Amino acid sequence: MMAAKVYGELVVELPHDLYIPPDALEVVLEAFEGPLDLLLYLIRKENLDILDIPMAPLTRQYLEYVEIMRVKNLELAAEYLVMAAMLMAIKSRLLLPRPPAAEALEEDPRAELVRRLLEYERMKQAAQKLDELPQVGRDVAAVSVWIEKTIEQQLPDVHAQDLAEAWRSLLHRARMSKHHHISREELSVREHMSGILRLLREKRMAEFTELFNPSRGVAVLVVTLLALLELARELLVEITQAECFAPIYVKLAYAQSV
Repeated sequence: MMAAKVYGELVVELPHDLYIPPDALEVVLEAFEGPLDLLLYLIRKENLDILDIPMAPLTRQYLEYVEIMRVKNLELAAEYLVMAAMLMAIKSRLLLPRPPAAEALEEDPRAELVRRLLEYERMKQAAQKLDELPQVGRDVAAVSVWIEKTIEQQLPDVHAQDLAEAWRSLLHRARMSKHHHISREELSVREHMSGILRLLREKRMAEFTELFNPSRGVAVLVVTLLALLELARELLVEITQAECFAPIYVKLAYAQSV
């Protein structure tokens, strides 16, 4: 059995002089977020066509609610009065007689209200869908999780082609680091001098390039040039040229040709 205590004393029955103010307990059956929300509620409650709103019953129900709000909360009812005036104006325009020609051209007075109601309904549905999404603190509790992970070292697989590439790389490095053995060739300037003289005695005169054999290598070319210069220094051959950039000719000296 549940009981209450006042100043430490157990209260088992209600006091006879207990006074409860009339407005101490207030029950709010419906809560609206504005005039459009109230209109949309009344339309859906009465199952009305939002594109063809009957303004007379809708305006009457809306004014009844505004009257209740005016008694309860004047500040809150103030924003609903603007919509009440708009509904009454639309209702009056619908009741006024209009010529048939003007009725065809004039826009429906309810068009702007219908547009605002449809737009508000789409926004309200979108807000409801967002509210249904899981939220941290309401639907989902945030927790911290510590995960200890042990990483085991795994060696990669070796393929036969990788081994072949490694072996070719080693062979290439071995060739690059191989020692070069230089062989020494004995070349005689005097021997080449004799060869030039023999050639000139047969031909009497030869072009400069005919005395050299490039196929025997650079060393032989150098020794042949030294031999030719030595023959010219000893006046055994003559080197002549008719003009600049003309072919160079080598011939025996006069004393050698006699």
